[in-house]
Amino acid sequence: MNILLTGFEPFSEMDSNPTEHIVKTINRETVDGKTIIGKVLPVDFQQAGTVLTDYLNEYNPDAVVLLGLAAGRNRITPERIAINCMDGDQDNEGNQYTDKKIIAEGPDAYFSTLPIRKITQSLQHHSIPTSISNTAGTYVCNQVMYQAAHFIKLHKLEIPSGFIHMPAHHDLAVSRPSLPSWSLDDLLKATRIILEEI
Repeated sequence: MNILLTGFEPFSEMDSNPTEHIVKTINRETVDGKTIIGKVLPVDFQQAGTVLTDYLNEYNPDAVVLLGLAAGRNRITPERIAINCMDGDQDNEGNQYTDKKIIAEGPDAYFSTLPIRKITQSLQHHSIPTSISNTAGTYVCNQVMYQAAHFIKLHKLEIPSGFIHMPAHHDLAVSRPSLPSWSLDDLLKATRIILEEI
């Protein structure tokens, strides 16, 4: 079994991104008998979905786990739903949208097909703070969650996919004293636990 695990490059005022470190570290690992394919996506509304679907076509994974940074959250938050909307701050290439659909004729939303309840229960069992989130936002994180689900539907695939937001790591909190942060070791441990539940 192969799992495509993606993270993002740094963006906005963040000079590093823990999800980039996570996927590069876990790439090619075997977790509970599953081979992990770790890839980094651009924070670019115009390219992120294309890069993601290229990976889906190239690797034909058995599951898709998308990670992103939610600076300010103090726990790991599997997302319940992605909506067909791009809105918010500029991406790394200067693209910015207001109320724009991701897929013009696509459905309003897609639900995660990852076992998000099982994931949160497993993390809690290991004393790792977590809760299900009902909003992936309208930035590139939400966009790739939506596009992965849309690709899977169009190609009639039966593979789970979904998005999980991670807290900031300590490097980002050094110059931001009020920012909740975790060690990279704890984020890596949590990610491996998540992958065991897929």
